[in-house]
Amino acid sequence: MLSKKKIICPENLLKIAKQKGPVKAVIVNAVKEVAIVSAKQAVEANLIIPVFVGDKTTIVKIAKEINWDISNYEIIHEPVENNTAPIAAKLASEDKVKIIVKGHIHTDVLMKAVLKRNLNLIGKKRLSHIWHMTLERNDKPFIITDGALNVLPKLETKMHILKNSVDFAKRIGISKPKVSILSATEEVLKSVPSSIEAKELTKRVKDEGIEADVFGPMAFDNSVSEKAAKIKGIKNAVAGQTDILLVPNVEAGNGLVKMMIFFMGACAAGVVVGGKVPVVITSRADNTEARLASMAAAVVAL
Repeated sequence: MLSKKKIICPENLLKIAKQKGPVKAVIVNAVKEVAIVSAKQAVEANLIIPVFVGDKTTIVKIAKEINWDISNYEIIHEPVENNTAPIAAKLASEDKVKIIVKGHIHTDVLMKAVLKRNLNLIGKKRLSHIWHMTLERNDKPFIITDGALNVLPKLETKMHILKNSVDFAKRIGISKPKVSILSATEEVLKSVPSSIEAKELTKRVKDEGIEADVFGPMAFDNSVSEKAAKIKGIKNAVAGQTDILLVPNVEAGNGLVKMMIFFMGACAAGVVVGGKVPVVITSRADNTEARLASMAAAVVAL
């Protein structure tokens, strides 16, 4: 059942990012080959100018092994893994870098450093994670949010997540995104809390005049399949045409994305938005194509 399809970085996302790049990006604890290789690809794609943080000897050694001369790039020597995140966050706070890219470091350690109030990397918006999903090189993207950062978001947080995703969608050329608020049903049921919140979110979006078609609650099949929606008699601007899927909790989003990766060979470009700088928090299992796409998504999000 696991897909053997080669993961492909989407050309459309790269094209948009190239128009904005290159920008300075700090690679946090860049002591593994996959982090250096993906940084090299991002440089070759004219997306980033890297600043490496980590053990300098290891970084230089890996770069030589992949035949990449990094003598023109800044390397900040810090051999202790958990100390690299505060260094990266401080660089962003001082406007010395525009993007933070996770290398070989735990996500919670990195995000703890980013969330330090004294660094002013977060403002009035709530941080949220976006996955830009594609299957082919020129595929139409499918955005899933939030399946990595906000675990069980309340209604107010979901509004921030929704607004962040709509803003990102517009940056990749979707002028009026169609947002499906996911539940297990299209009916509003007391026994399904996500359906109640979905209805309230739909109302609030209309009241606030957000430039997007938003509807919920919606089940997954009716969100993505016009055929399924037609059979069930579901008629709204989002049914079967979803651009953005707003999930009820982290488990739903994370599961959907991982299924698309492992069963379909999807490329998952993941980035945290809503703060002063985008933060790329790829999984340690992600290959270089997904990491390159994630850096492209971060450049687009600027």
